[in-house]
Amino acid sequence: MHAGREVFKTMLTIMLFLIATSQLAAQKVTLSGFIKDEDTKEALIGATIYETGLQRGSTTNEYGFFSLTLSSSDTLNLIISYTGYTPQARKVFSKQNIRLDVLLSSSNLLDEIEITATRNDDNVNRAQVGVINVPMREIKNLPVLAGERDILKIIQFLPGVQQAQEGTTGFFVRGGNTDQNLVQLDEATVYNPNHLFGLVSTFNINSINDVRLIKGGFPAQYGGRLSSILDITMKDGNKEKTQVEGGVGLLSTNLTVQGPIVKKKASFIVSGRRSYLDLLQRAFVPKSTTLYSFYDFNAKLNFDLGKNDKLFISTFKGKDNGAYTGANSLNYGIGFGNATGTVRWNHLFGSRLFSNTSFVLNSYDLGLNTTQGNYYSLLFTGIRDVNLKSDFTWIANPKNIVTFGASYFYHTLLAASVSSKIPKKGKSRLVIDKKLVPKKYANESAIYANHEWEVTKNFGLNYGVRIPYYVSYKKTYVLAEPRITAKFNLSSTTSIKGSYTVMNQFLHAVPYSTASLPTDIWILSSGMVKPQNSQQYTLGIFKNLQNNLFELSVEGYYKKMKNQVLFKQGTQIVLETVIQDQLTFGNGNSYGVEFFAKKSTGRYTGWLSYTLSKTTQSFAELNFGNPFPFTYDRRHNLSVVSTYDISKRWSVSADFVFRTGSAYTLPSGRIPVGQDGTLYDGFYNDYATKNNARLGAYHRLDVSFSYKKEKLLFNHKYESELVFGVYNLYSRQNPYFVYLTVDPVSKQPQAFQASLLPIIPSIGYNFKF
Repeated sequence: MHAGREVFKTMLTIMLFLIATSQLAAQKVTLSGFIKDEDTKEALIGATIYETGLQRGSTTNEYGFFSLTLSSSDTLNLIISYTGYTPQARKVFSKQNIRLDVLLSSSNLLDEIEITATRNDDNVNRAQVGVINVPMREIKNLPVLAGERDILKIIQFLPGVQQAQEGTTGFFVRGGNTDQNLVQLDEATVYNPNHLFGLVSTFNINSINDVRLIKGGFPAQYGGRLSSILDITMKDGNKEKTQVEGGVGLLSTNLTVQGPIVKKKASFIVSGRRSYLDLLQRAFVPKSTTLYSFYDFNAKLNFDLGKNDKLFISTFKGKDNGAYTGANSLNYGIGFGNATGTVRWNHLFGSRLFSNTSFVLNSYDLGLNTTQGNYYSLLFTGIRDVNLKSDFTWIANPKNIVTFGASYFYHTLLAASVSSKIPKKGKSRLVIDKKLVPKKYANESAIYANHEWEVTKNFGLNYGVRIPYYVSYKKTYVLAEPRITAKFNLSSTTSIKGSYTVMNQFLHAVPYSTASLPTDIWILSSGMVKPQNSQQYTLGIFKNLQNNLFELSVEGYYKKMKNQVLFKQGTQIVLETVIQDQLTFGNGNSYGVEFFAKKSTGRYTGWLSYTLSKTTQSFAELNFGNPFPFTYDRRHNLSVVSTYDISKRWSVSADFVFRTGSAYTLPSGRIPVGQDGTLYDGFYNDYATKNNARLGAYHRLDVSFSYKKEKLLFNHKYESELVFGVYNLYSRQNPYFVYLTVDPVSKQPQAFQASLLPIIPSIGYNFKF
């Protein structure tokens, strides 16, 4: 650890020296404060404050805070703006530091106000790559399966992101596995963000304030995963008035209540969602063989402790329960869920130094029981995390922003399985007592420093280092993760950016399922299981058109991944007790080009993304050691997403996706095992190579219409929305998997394609008052 500390100290010293030497002798004035929604006092993340004369600006962080240091002037002309809100123009007269809190009011997008230099142009001018802020408006308007508005479904339309199976919310980023994506809700890790075996995500859209995906050029504060960070922030709650909103769909119903605890000082938000498929089954099909239910619950408290201190307390819990009773003596039950709790304290040290300290608890459990014939089996796996972290942001001036901090995780992993014969009458079955399940522990800590530096008007750097320190029993890993992103402006609207990033991952979910089913087993790094490692190189060109109305980008990337983990061929994890003995280790390579075009304001909004990519893996014990395509290696991936406001009440949304079929394994030959035998249909298939075939291309068109109406109900404004949607409009029979059989007459092998979701109409009703 001593070497890691020295690297960190050296990097921090360099950063401070560069900042000190870049300061000008002229007198400075600092404007700092928070930008919020006028009606709810909700923090606006990524809002822009811009001084038109000096042509300097800043954006708010994830708590709505900004700091802008400028050369002293008698008059400062400011433009404060945020997409979907009416911009404000302000004049400030002062030669001293000023605390400036701003309230913006939402605007009617049909009557958009155009003000020069009001839109955020960070995509061109900041030294960052691979970062996409997902517009909440698109998430709420786009058509989704069974009317369930879903964050993770929208993520799958972004460049560099691959969907797992048809209808699921699992996603793969730039050739990485699903466990290489860190999904955070208010800084707490959500290990399995799915409901209904992946058909629906666990995030209730009405409780969410901001969604950001990072897939390359990671700033130094992020670590622990190789492929992406999906950072989701909950709403803080309305500090002005009580507000109720909810919705009823085909799968579930949801309700959100928020309001002030102390007006303008403290607020709350409570949000819940529950499916009712099981209730309908019990009422109308009492002898149904399948029952499934899920629910999720969010709550958050927000306190202003003073002008410089804020306290946030948030919690989340989601749970799924399913059961199947078969006529062929096959029965199973499954239950899995996530729970998180976060306490965060924001503090301002003067006008330039912002800090956030967080204490986080999170857990994930999976229980599975199966009975078939005279035998039964049980599986339990779980994760418990305790996390303490402290982050600091020092905004020396618009040209120099330093972030630094430290984090600590205490991981507890549990896994146990039982398989036995059903006992005779009078004897009880074996059960798995969670308290007696063997536990494995690990300590994971890190320190980091990052410097965003505008060297000249046209050249900028974003560089840093993260030093993770991992201990599990007698094995210790101390690693260095350097990161650097460089930006060069070709003009005021065009830039070229490149980055190099090293990431390491100490927790691994070994993929046993290809359909995002929650049966993957999480394991710790050890002497045998080395940390996964990636090195990623990116290069891109970024362009804005028509006063930032359109955003265009082309990014190329190359990623090398080491110490990837898979189960050996034929492993049955329910029956295994020593997981490490069933693992095989290898490497991966992924490279590609991503095209992205986006329009986020006006009556017509949306984006187009296209990814051309290739991902291969190489394992010594698989495919004779030869490289083979990753299961979700898809050469072409095209998405078109659009929303059009026909009038103030009517809007139409659509999305179209096309992608190359995923790879799967076909047998290279057949061996007869007996004349007219029933075993293997009389033949045994010989699988010589892995992922040697591809499913047919996948494509789908979804459409939805929304009708919104406002009226007075008991002297209060009541908003209603009726949504009509169609998933897979032309009912494309997309391949889900291919299975093989033998014709009983000709004895020739036959392949059949199985499809999952045909055309599915939906209707939903949403309300807000």
